[in-house]
Amino acid sequence: MNTPHIVGIAGLLVLVSLAQSADLTPRARTSAERIAVGTCAGCHGAQGISVVPKFPNLAAQPASYIANQLKAFKSKSRGDPDAQAFMWGMAATLNEGEIDALAQYYSQQRAGHGFSGDHTLSARGKEIYENGIAARNVPACNSCHGANGEGMAEFPRLAGQHSQYFLNQMRSFQSSYRTADVMQSVVAGLNDSDLTALAAYMQSMSPMTLSAQTVR
Repeated sequence: MNTPHIVGIAGLLVLVSLAQSADLTPRARTSAERIAVGTCAGCHGAQGISVVPKFPNLAAQPASYIANQLKAFKSKSRGDPDAQAFMWGMAATLNEGEIDALAQYYSQQRAGHGFSGDHTLSARGKEIYENGIAARNVPACNSCHGANGEGMAEFPRLAGQHSQYFLNQMRSFQSSYRTADVMQSVVAGLNDSDLTALAAYMQSMSPMTLSAQTVR
């Protein structure tokens, strides 16, 4: 994997995302907060920190990533079981302005804290995250998701994510319920033991801000 090339593209996408966020009107921001607190909070928490492991933490996720996922839910092009059960209907009524405003709202929330568990398992996950598995052509996760799992541009934040949610999504990539060429290539070289170790490490990672904008 050409890591400098990936990071360079990600950096440009971050700049584009920040420039677009500046165009949001106060009305759009208020509407996004109303939707987040009045509707989304039931599963994701008012500030994007979910208390139910089935549902992802959204706080401090890159705005580009959130917007892209909401658009995929709306178009029904993201077909994992939970997407169909919960998010297809939720996203159906959102317009493009609301999607962009919601993405910006969550990207600016303070990230939650990780939860430590099995230290041996987390240590194995850390090894995979930082170095990959060369023998199986699995690249290091940090080349796309950041050294501290903070995410960047199109690549989601993984630090502090619920292990249950993470595992469900990795298995969705393996079964092609979710389609993304990079991730389907990566998970092809990972077995269930690897994924469980990665999930433990992701959940234990300490919060890091994506940018200065994430601190309110």
